[in-house]
Amino acid sequence: MTPRPLRIAVMAHCRHPVAAPFMGGMEAHAHHLAHALQARGHDVTLVAAGDSRARVAVMPLMAQHYDRDYPWHQWHGTAALNAHLDDRHADALQAMAGMGFDVIHNNTLHRYPPRLSRQARVPMVTSLHVPPFDALRRAIRDSGAPWHRVTGCSDSHLAAYYPDGPPPWAHVVPNGIDLADWPFSPQGDGRAVWAGRITPNKAPHLAIAAARRAGVGLTLFGAIEDGDYFATHIRPLLAGDIRFGGHLAAADLAVEYGRASALLFTPQWDEPFGLTAIEAMACGTPVAAIAMGAAASVIGPAGRLAAADGAGLDRALRDAMAIPRTLPRARVEAHFTLTRMIAAHEGLYAQAIAGRDAPFPAVDFAAIELPPALTREMARPGAT
Repeated sequence: MTPRPLRIAVMAHCRHPVAAPFMGGMEAHAHHLAHALQARGHDVTLVAAGDSRARVAVMPLMAQHYDRDYPWHQWHGTAALNAHLDDRHADALQAMAGMGFDVIHNNTLHRYPPRLSRQARVPMVTSLHVPPFDALRRAIRDSGAPWHRVTGCSDSHLAAYYPDGPPPWAHVVPNGIDLADWPFSPQGDGRAVWAGRITPNKAPHLAIAAARRAGVGLTLFGAIEDGDYFATHIRPLLAGDIRFGGHLAAADLAVEYGRASALLFTPQWDEPFGLTAIEAMACGTPVAAIAMGAAASVIGPAGRLAAADGAGLDRALRDAMAIPRTLPRARVEAHFTLTRMIAAHEGLYAQAIAGRDAPFPAVDFAAIELPPALTREMARPGAT
Protein backbone atom coordinates (compact mmCIF):
# COMPACT_ATOMS: atom_id res chain seq x y z
CA MET A 1 0.00 0.00 0.00
CA THR A 2 1.35 3.43 -0.93
CA PRO A 3 1.92 5.61 2.16
CA ARG A 4 -0.15 8.77 2.45
CA PRO A 5 1.54 11.85 0.98
CA LEU A 6 3.64 13.72 3.52
CA ARG A 7 5.11 17.20 3.72
CA ILE A 8 8.82 16.43 4.11
CA ALA A 9 11.83 18.65 4.72
CA VAL A 10 15.03 17.03 3.43
CA MET A 11 17.96 18.76 5.13
CA ALA A 12 21.25 18.40 3.25
CA HIS A 13 24.87 18.87 4.25
CA CYS A 14 25.90 22.39 3.18
CA ARG A 15 29.63 22.18 2.51
CA HIS A 16 28.88 21.95 -1.22
CA PRO A 17 25.78 22.80 -3.28
CA VAL A 18 23.37 20.04 -4.17
CA ALA A 19 23.97 20.48 -7.89
CA ALA A 20 25.19 18.30 -10.74
CA PRO A 21 27.90 17.31 -11.34
CA PHE A 22 27.87 16.42 -7.65
CA MET A 23 30.93 17.04 -5.55
CA GLY A 24 30.44 13.75 -3.72
CA GLY A 25 28.09 11.08 -2.47
CA MET A 26 26.32 13.23 0.12
CA GLU A 27 25.21 15.75 -2.48
CA ALA A 28 24.10 13.04 -4.91
CA HIS A 29 22.22 11.26 -2.12
CA ALA A 30 20.30 14.40 -1.08
CA HIS A 31 19.38 15.16 -4.68
CA HIS A 32 18.10 11.68 -5.50
CA LEU A 33 16.34 11.29 -2.15
CA ALA A 34 14.39 14.54 -2.60
CA HIS A 35 13.49 13.77 -6.21
CA ALA A 36 12.41 10.20 -5.50
CA LEU A 37 10.23 11.28 -2.59
CA GLN A 38 8.61 13.92 -4.78
CA ALA A 39 8.01 11.30 -7.49
CA ARG A 40 6.24 9.19 -4.85
CA GLY A 41 3.74 12.03 -4.35
CA HIS A 42 5.20 13.69 -1.26
CA ASP A 43 5.50 17.47 -0.89
CA VAL A 44 9.26 17.90 -0.57
CA THR A 45 11.38 20.90 0.38
CA LEU A 46 15.15 20.55 0.07
CA VAL A 47 16.87 22.56 2.82
CA ALA A 48 20.34 23.07 1.42
CA ALA A 49 22.94 25.64 0.45
CA GLY A 50 21.23 28.45 -1.43
CA ASP A 51 23.29 27.92 -4.58
CA SER A 52 21.93 24.38 -4.93
CA ARG A 53 20.17 23.52 -8.19
CA ALA A 54 17.34 21.05 -7.95
CA ARG A 55 13.97 20.37 -9.50
CA VAL A 56 12.32 20.49 -6.08
CA ALA A 57 11.65 23.52 -3.88
CA VAL A 58 14.86 24.70 -2.20
CA MET A 59 14.88 26.52 1.12
CA PRO A 60 18.33 28.06 1.71
CA LEU A 61 20.09 26.69 4.74
CA MET A 62 22.63 29.42 4.01
CA ALA A 63 23.05 31.80 1.08
CA GLN A 64 25.82 29.73 -0.53
CA HIS A 65 27.74 26.58 0.31
CA TYR A 66 30.23 27.18 3.08
CA ASP A 67 33.28 25.73 1.33
CA ARG A 68 33.33 28.82 -0.91
CA ASP A 69 34.02 31.21 2.00
CA TYR A 70 35.42 28.74 4.52
CA PRO A 71 37.36 26.05 2.62
CA TRP A 72 37.20 22.93 4.79
CA HIS A 73 40.90 22.11 4.55
CA GLN A 74 41.76 25.54 5.97
CA TRP A 75 38.86 26.21 8.36
CA HIS A 76 37.82 22.79 9.67
CA GLY A 77 37.46 22.90 13.46
CA THR A 78 37.95 26.67 13.74
CA ALA A 79 35.75 28.88 15.90
CA ALA A 80 34.82 31.00 12.89
CA LEU A 81 33.47 28.13 10.81
CA ASN A 82 31.75 26.53 13.79
CA ALA A 83 29.98 29.80 14.61
CA HIS A 84 28.93 30.24 10.99
CA LEU A 85 27.44 26.74 10.87
CA ASP A 86 25.74 27.13 14.26
CA ASP A 87 24.10 30.39 13.23
CA ARG A 88 22.96 29.15 9.83
CA HIS A 89 21.51 25.89 11.16
CA ALA A 90 19.73 27.72 13.98
CA ASP A 91 18.25 30.24 11.54
CA ALA A 92 17.11 27.52 9.14
CA LEU A 93 15.50 25.43 11.88
CA GLN A 94 13.69 28.47 13.22
CA ALA A 95 12.42 29.29 9.73
CA MET A 96 11.13 25.74 9.37
CA ALA A 97 8.92 26.06 12.45
CA GLY A 98 5.28 26.55 11.52
CA MET A 99 5.79 25.37 7.90
CA GLY A 100 3.66 22.29 8.44
CA PHE A 101 6.26 19.57 7.89
CA ASP A 102 5.09 16.11 8.89
CA VAL A 103 8.66 14.88 9.21
CA ILE A 104 12.21 16.14 8.75
CA HIS A 105 14.84 13.97 7.07
CA ASN A 106 18.11 15.24 8.47
CA ASN A 107 21.22 14.58 6.38
CA THR A 108 23.36 17.32 7.93
CA LEU A 109 26.38 16.70 10.11
CA HIS A 110 25.27 19.28 12.66
CA ARG A 111 24.39 18.68 16.30
CA TYR A 112 21.26 20.88 16.46
CA PRO A 113 18.73 18.89 14.38
CA PRO A 114 18.97 15.58 16.30
CA ARG A 115 18.74 17.29 19.68
CA LEU A 116 15.87 19.49 18.50
CA SER A 117 13.96 16.38 17.51
CA ARG A 118 14.58 14.75 20.87
CA GLN A 119 13.72 17.73 23.06
CA ALA A 120 10.77 19.18 21.10
CA ARG A 121 9.32 15.85 19.90
CA VAL A 122 9.80 16.72 16.24
CA PRO A 123 9.35 13.63 14.02
CA MET A 124 12.71 13.16 12.32
CA VAL A 125 14.90 10.62 10.56
CA THR A 126 18.63 11.37 10.80
CA SER A 127 20.70 9.59 8.16
CA LEU A 128 24.38 9.30 8.96
CA HIS A 129 26.86 9.58 6.10
CA VAL A 130 30.29 9.79 7.76
CA PRO A 131 32.18 7.92 10.46
CA PRO A 132 31.54 9.31 13.95
CA PHE A 133 33.30 12.43 15.12
CA ASP A 134 32.89 13.62 18.70
CA ALA A 135 30.19 16.29 18.35
CA LEU A 136 28.02 14.21 16.03
CA ARG A 137 28.51 10.99 18.00
CA ARG A 138 27.32 12.68 21.21
CA ALA A 139 24.37 14.33 19.49
CA ILE A 140 23.24 11.02 18.00
CA ARG A 141 23.71 9.02 21.19
CA ASP A 142 21.72 11.41 23.37
CA SER A 143 18.89 12.18 20.92
CA GLY A 144 17.36 8.83 19.98
CA ALA A 145 13.65 8.43 20.67
CA PRO A 146 10.55 6.74 19.22
CA TRP A 147 10.01 9.88 17.10
CA HIS A 148 13.70 10.29 16.14
CA ARG A 149 14.93 7.44 13.97
CA VAL A 150 18.61 7.11 13.04
CA THR A 151 20.02 5.31 10.01
CA GLY A 152 23.49 4.18 9.01
CA CYS A 153 24.23 2.97 5.50
CA SER A 154 25.95 -0.28 6.50
CA ASP A 155 26.27 -2.55 9.53
CA SER A 156 29.85 -1.45 10.20
CA HIS A 157 28.88 2.20 9.89
CA LEU A 158 26.06 1.93 12.42
CA ALA A 159 28.23 -0.12 14.77
CA ALA A 160 30.77 2.69 14.90
CA TYR A 161 28.11 4.90 16.50
CA TYR A 162 26.69 2.14 18.69
CA PRO A 163 29.55 -0.25 19.56
CA ASP A 164 27.40 -1.94 22.21
CA GLY A 165 24.65 -2.64 19.69
CA PRO A 166 22.06 -0.38 18.06
CA PRO A 167 19.01 0.77 20.07
CA PRO A 168 15.49 0.14 18.75
CA TRP A 169 15.37 3.45 16.87
CA ALA A 170 18.61 2.84 14.90
CA HIS A 171 18.48 1.07 11.53
CA VAL A 172 20.64 0.16 8.54
CA VAL A 173 19.35 1.61 5.27
CA PRO A 174 21.81 1.05 2.42
CA ASN A 175 22.20 3.77 -0.19
CA GLY A 176 20.32 3.18 -3.39
CA ILE A 177 20.61 4.32 -7.00
CA ASP A 178 18.26 4.57 -9.95
CA LEU A 179 19.25 1.71 -12.23
CA ALA A 180 18.08 3.68 -15.26
CA ASP A 181 20.91 6.16 -14.65
CA TRP A 182 23.56 3.43 -14.68
CA PRO A 183 22.86 1.14 -17.67
CA PHE A 184 24.42 -2.29 -17.94
CA SER A 185 27.32 -2.79 -20.37
CA PRO A 186 28.17 -6.39 -21.27
CA GLN A 187 31.88 -5.90 -21.97
CA GLY A 188 34.78 -3.75 -20.81
CA ASP A 189 37.77 -2.54 -22.78
CA GLY A 190 40.56 -3.91 -20.58
CA ARG A 191 41.12 -0.63 -18.74
CA ALA A 192 40.27 0.44 -15.18
CA VAL A 193 38.62 3.55 -13.77
CA TRP A 194 38.70 5.32 -10.43
CA ALA A 195 36.06 7.88 -9.41
CA GLY A 196 35.60 10.17 -6.44
CA ARG A 197 36.81 13.33 -4.78
CA ILE A 198 40.55 13.84 -5.35
CA THR A 199 41.65 13.97 -1.75
CA PRO A 200 44.06 11.94 0.43
CA ASN A 201 41.44 9.85 2.23
CA LYS A 202 40.12 8.64 -1.14
CA ALA A 203 43.72 7.78 -2.15
CA PRO A 204 43.75 7.74 -5.96
CA HIS A 205 47.55 7.49 -5.74
CA LEU A 206 47.07 3.91 -4.52
CA ALA A 207 44.90 3.19 -7.55
CA ILE A 208 47.63 4.52 -9.84
CA ALA A 209 50.28 2.38 -8.15
CA ALA A 210 48.15 -0.77 -8.41
CA ALA A 211 47.24 -0.17 -12.05
CA ARG A 212 50.90 0.33 -12.94
CA ARG A 213 51.92 -2.91 -11.17
CA ALA A 214 49.12 -4.78 -12.94
CA GLY A 215 49.94 -3.28 -16.33
CA VAL A 216 46.39 -1.96 -16.68
CA GLY A 217 45.47 1.45 -18.07
CA LEU A 218 43.65 3.75 -15.64
CA THR A 219 41.58 6.93 -15.89
CA LEU A 220 40.72 8.98 -12.81
CA PHE A 221 37.46 10.93 -12.66
CA GLY A 222 36.32 13.39 -10.02
CA ALA A 223 36.47 16.85 -8.53
CA ILE A 224 39.86 18.05 -7.27
CA GLU A 225 39.04 18.73 -3.64
CA ASP A 226 42.62 19.06 -2.39
CA GLY A 227 44.67 20.98 -4.94
CA ASP A 228 47.96 20.52 -3.10
CA TYR A 229 47.47 16.75 -2.97
CA PHE A 230 46.63 16.63 -6.68
CA ALA A 231 49.65 18.76 -7.61
CA THR A 232 52.07 16.79 -5.44
CA HIS A 233 50.83 13.18 -5.54
CA ILE A 234 48.68 12.80 -8.66
CA ARG A 235 49.69 15.14 -11.48
CA PRO A 236 53.33 13.91 -11.57
CA LEU A 237 52.04 10.34 -12.10
CA LEU A 238 49.83 11.17 -15.09
CA ALA A 239 51.62 9.76 -18.10
CA GLY A 240 51.12 7.11 -20.75
CA ASP A 241 48.04 5.05 -19.97
CA ILE A 242 47.41 6.79 -16.60
CA ARG A 243 45.26 9.86 -17.13
CA PHE A 244 42.85 12.28 -15.45
CA GLY A 245 39.48 12.58 -17.16
CA GLY A 246 38.00 15.46 -15.19
CA HIS A 247 34.79 15.82 -13.21
CA LEU A 248 31.92 14.32 -15.22
CA ALA A 249 28.16 14.53 -15.08
CA ALA A 250 26.47 11.27 -14.08
CA ALA A 251 25.44 10.30 -17.60
CA ASP A 252 28.99 10.69 -18.90
CA LEU A 253 30.44 8.90 -15.90
CA ALA A 254 28.05 5.99 -16.51
CA VAL A 255 29.47 5.64 -20.02
CA GLU A 256 33.00 5.52 -18.63
CA TYR A 257 32.04 2.94 -16.01
CA GLY A 258 30.42 0.81 -18.70
CA ARG A 259 33.54 0.93 -20.90
CA ALA A 260 35.89 -0.11 -18.11
CA SER A 261 36.75 -3.65 -17.08
CA ALA A 262 37.13 -2.77 -13.37
CA LEU A 263 36.73 0.03 -10.86
CA LEU A 264 39.51 0.68 -8.37
CA PHE A 265 38.08 1.70 -4.98
CA THR A 266 40.74 2.88 -2.54
CA PRO A 267 39.39 4.36 0.71
CA GLN A 268 41.86 5.31 3.43
CA TRP A 269 39.17 5.92 6.02
CA ASP A 270 36.31 3.87 7.45
CA GLU A 271 34.20 4.26 4.32
CA PRO A 272 30.56 4.13 5.48
CA PHE A 273 29.30 2.78 2.16
CA GLY A 274 30.83 3.56 -1.24
CA LEU A 275 28.39 5.04 -3.72
CA THR A 276 30.85 4.93 -6.61
CA ALA A 277 31.20 1.19 -6.14
CA ILE A 278 27.51 0.46 -6.65
CA GLU A 279 27.29 2.90 -9.57
CA ALA A 280 30.05 1.01 -11.36
CA MET A 281 28.60 -2.35 -10.36
CA ALA A 282 25.23 -1.38 -11.83
CA CYS A 283 27.02 -0.83 -15.15
CA GLY A 284 28.41 -4.36 -14.87
CA THR A 285 31.86 -3.26 -13.78
CA PRO A 286 33.48 -5.37 -11.02
CA VAL A 287 35.46 -3.71 -8.24
CA ALA A 288 38.97 -4.07 -6.88
CA ALA A 289 38.87 -2.48 -3.44
CA ILE A 290 40.85 -1.76 -0.33
CA ALA A 291 39.07 -3.51 2.53
CA MET A 292 38.22 -0.60 4.80
CA GLY A 293 34.88 0.30 6.32
CA ALA A 294 31.91 -1.17 4.48
CA ALA A 295 33.75 -2.04 1.27
CA ALA A 296 33.60 -5.82 1.73
CA SER A 297 29.92 -5.91 2.68
CA VAL A 298 28.87 -3.63 -0.18
CA ILE A 299 30.93 -5.25 -2.94
CA GLY A 300 30.53 -8.88 -1.86
CA PRO A 301 31.23 -11.35 -4.70
CA ALA A 302 31.17 -8.52 -7.25
CA GLY A 303 34.80 -7.66 -6.55
CA ARG A 304 38.08 -8.57 -4.93
CA LEU A 305 39.74 -7.06 -1.86
CA ALA A 306 43.24 -5.95 -0.90
CA ALA A 307 44.96 -4.82 2.31
CA ALA A 308 44.43 -1.38 3.82
CA ASP A 309 47.81 -0.12 2.62
CA GLY A 310 47.11 -1.19 -0.96
CA ALA A 311 49.27 -4.33 -0.85
CA GLY A 312 47.85 -6.88 -3.27
CA LEU A 313 45.58 -4.36 -5.00
CA ASP A 314 47.19 -5.15 -8.34
CA ARG A 315 46.28 -8.84 -7.94
CA ALA A 316 42.78 -7.88 -6.81
CA LEU A 317 42.45 -5.76 -9.95
CA ARG A 318 43.46 -8.58 -12.26
CA ASP A 319 41.17 -11.05 -10.47
CA ALA A 320 38.23 -8.63 -10.48
CA MET A 321 38.49 -8.17 -14.23
CA ALA A 322 37.65 -11.88 -14.64
CA ILE A 323 34.32 -11.64 -12.75
CA PRO A 324 31.29 -12.06 -15.04
CA ARG A 325 29.69 -8.64 -15.51
CA THR A 326 26.18 -9.91 -14.84
CA LEU A 327 27.14 -10.58 -11.21
CA PRO A 328 27.81 -6.93 -10.14
CA ARG A 329 24.62 -5.78 -11.85
CA ALA A 330 22.57 -8.48 -10.13
CA ARG A 331 23.97 -7.52 -6.73
CA VAL A 332 22.88 -3.92 -7.15
CA GLU A 333 19.45 -4.98 -8.39
CA ALA A 334 19.01 -7.16 -5.30
CA HIS A 335 20.29 -4.81 -2.61
CA PHE A 336 21.00 -1.21 -3.65
CA THR A 337 18.15 0.26 -5.66
CA LEU A 338 16.63 3.67 -5.06
CA THR A 339 13.21 2.02 -4.79
CA ARG A 340 14.33 -0.12 -1.86
CA MET A 341 15.94 2.85 -0.11
CA ILE A 342 12.88 5.09 -0.47
CA ALA A 343 10.53 2.36 0.78
CA ALA A 344 12.70 1.89 3.87
CA HIS A 345 12.70 5.62 4.59
CA GLU A 346 8.93 5.89 4.13
CA GLY A 347 8.53 3.19 6.75
CA LEU A 348 10.76 5.09 9.16
CA TYR A 349 8.87 8.34 8.55
CA ALA A 350 5.68 6.55 9.56
CA GLN A 351 7.34 5.21 12.71
CA ALA A 352 8.69 8.64 13.66
CA ILE A 353 5.30 10.29 13.20
CA ALA A 354 3.48 7.54 15.11
CA GLY A 355 6.04 7.71 17.92
CA ARG A 356 5.71 11.43 18.61
CA ASP A 357 3.36 10.97 21.56
CA ALA A 358 4.97 7.82 22.95
CA PRO A 359 5.79 7.87 26.68
CA PHE A 360 9.45 8.77 26.95
CA PRO A 361 11.59 10.78 29.40
CA ALA A 362 11.87 14.50 28.75
CA VAL A 363 15.28 16.12 28.23
CA ASP A 364 16.60 19.66 28.48
CA PHE A 365 19.86 20.22 26.62
CA ALA A 366 22.36 22.89 27.58
CA ALA A 367 22.30 26.02 25.43
CA ILE A 368 25.64 25.12 23.81
CA GLU A 369 24.06 21.88 22.63
CA LEU A 370 20.72 23.34 21.52
CA PRO A 371 19.69 27.03 21.64
CA PRO A 372 16.53 27.34 23.79
CA ALA A 373 14.81 29.48 21.15
CA LEU A 374 14.76 26.54 18.75
CA THR A 375 12.80 24.36 21.14
CA ARG A 376 10.32 27.13 21.79
CA GLU A 377 9.74 27.61 18.06
CA MET A 378 9.28 23.95 17.22
CA ALA A 379 7.14 23.27 20.29
CA ARG A 380 4.46 25.70 19.14
CA PRO A 381 1.15 24.05 18.16
CA GLY A 382 1.18 23.09 14.51
CA ALA A 383 4.95 23.50 14.21
CA THR A 384 5.38 20.12 12.60
